[in-house]
Amino acid sequence: MTASPADTGTAYDSVADLYASLFTTAFLDMPLDLGMINAFGRLARDAGPVADLGCGPGHLTAHLRSLGCDAFGADVSAEMIRIARAAHPGVRFDHAPMTEVDVPDGALGGVLAWYSIIHTPVEDVPGLLAAFHRMLAPGGHLLLGFFVSDTGEPVPFDHKVAPATRWPIDALAALTTETGFTEIARLRREPAEAERHRQGHLLACKPPR
Repeated sequence: MTASPADTGTAYDSVADLYASLFTTAFLDMPLDLGMINAFGRLARDAGPVADLGCGPGHLTAHLRSLGCDAFGADVSAEMIRIARAAHPGVRFDHAPMTEVDVPDGALGGVLAWYSIIHTPVEDVPGLLAAFHRMLAPGGHLLLGFFVSDTGEPVPFDHKVAPATRWPIDALAALTTETGFTEIARLRREPAEAERHRQGHLLACKPPR
């Protein structure tokens, strides 16, 4: 089962306030996750603006800005963008799918897609990664957060909000390499209390010219 960006946006509209109340500070209690986000921010901040694509209520956009990044967010959920704009006035938040963000090719120093590619149909992920590659400047960085599949294949699962897929780290890393990225680091961790699945993070770079 797959969903269009519009369907995903509508699904998140219905839970936006609850999501914001549960998750806007939760990442601060995840030291491994936070370490990857902080490393990404430090690597990306001097290369150009940083896009938080699938930004939800904007908490990670704001965190990246606290690290010195010129960060902005985008999300398909109008309600998430409403919450983000109210919580972080003066910060750019676009109501747009990840592939339709208004940035020139090669303009970004970083792209953060934190548990947002999980809602992209498997067959569309190569095109999504190609869009990220196109947006990034040479030397720019990409950080992906996702749920891990240990089967060797992408696996659909009940995300409870919108149709989603768990990804094997090796398979997703191979796709990023095929797109033209160079892998920098990866993290696979066991689920914390109240988490149902293993978590994966993949940090990659668009090679400098």
